[in-house]
Amino acid sequence: MRKLLLLTVLLSVLVSCGGRKQIEKQLHSGNYDVAIAKALKKLETNKDKKRKRQFVVMLEDAYRKVVARDLKTIEHLKKDGNPEQFRSIYEIYANLDARQEAIKPFLPLKIGNKIVNLNFRDYSNELVDYRYKVSDYLIDQGLGLLDTGNKYQAREAFVIFEYIDTINPNFEDVRSLLEEAHQKGTDHVIVSIENDTHQIIPARLEDELLNFNTYGLNDFWTVYHTTDGLGKKFDFAMQLQLKRINISSDQWRERQILREKQIVDGWEYVLDQNGNVAQDSLGNDLKVDKIINVRARIFEIEQFKSAQVIAKVIFTDLRSNNILDAFPIDTEFVFQNKFGRLRGDERALNDNDLQLIRNKRLPFPTNSEMVYDSGEDLKHQLKHILNSYPFKG
Repeated sequence: MRKLLLLTVLLSVLVSCGGRKQIEKQLHSGNYDVAIAKALKKLETNKDKKRKRQFVVMLEDAYRKVVARDLKTIEHLKKDGNPEQFRSIYEIYANLDARQEAIKPFLPLKIGNKIVNLNFRDYSNELVDYRYKVSDYLIDQGLGLLDTGNKYQAREAFVIFEYIDTINPNFEDVRSLLEEAHQKGTDHVIVSIENDTHQIIPARLEDELLNFNTYGLNDFWTVYHTTDGLGKKFDFAMQLQLKRINISSDQWRERQILREKQIVDGWEYVLDQNGNVAQDSLGNDLKVDKIINVRARIFEIEQFKSAQVIAKVIFTDLRSNNILDAFPIDTEFVFQNKFGRLRGDERALNDNDLQLIRNKRLPFPTNSEMVYDSGEDLKHQLKHILNSYPFKG
């Protein structure tokens, strides 16, 4: 028991030393907030215990140093007088306030009987002041970007308005500006299918290929359209060109499989050398399993049919009428069914053979059904292209 207690104490000391060294390392590197976070972690339990005093000391040291550094940075930025620095000043004040809020649940902190005074301040006036200074400055910046008519600058404006709405919700109706920036920054793509195969494409497949709700696309700045709305101006076109459809004939393939097995088929008496039934020492007739050979012939019949769709995806910049990119698509669907007929003794078959003779002949799919079924892989490849293609104007 004494050894176990000593081991527990030693482990506690080692863990404590390890934690102290990690915090000291962050302090010496100037990573004061990391040091504070690690110290607070150590103080989550038994913060008033003697062994935890070192973490209170390091927490106080890190806190005083980071606050002094932040306030000095704010002083320099204010002297600069550049409105570009308003955001930095606001965020430093926000960090000062957040740091205090993180420590408050641990108060009071003590070193021995002495309560540590961290000299918390109320930064609410500064936060309000610079929240509005930042918002005023950035909203003008965002409006300037929005007025250029450039999509990419509209997207930059969106990011600015989004930040304003985060720190100052709906400041000067910024949410309507967010919507306007999104509209102006969005690329509109008209999508179409061109059938060059000289074969009829199932209407259901065409509808599914053009149903972009099923593709799970995640592009905030791109909207795909399948109809040319009256007066709608599109930025890009995406055309799926179906080039060739190859469909095989209905094919039958047959092969024979021979099976032979020794099985137990009842029993028989053991005969002695005179041809009489042998007996054991108790006078009982001796019996043994009767082993026989069984044979079977399976006629395995395979039904096979394949369809191949060869296509190309063309991206065009409608503003310059230039082709941007082209991606080939090659997809295949195979219909395959196997069934069997038995001639001979079923007992010679294995489990796979038994399943084969239970299978049934199936009707071959029509050419239209084959093309439709190949559409699943076609959609998968098209989705991959759309998700990985960045529209650039």
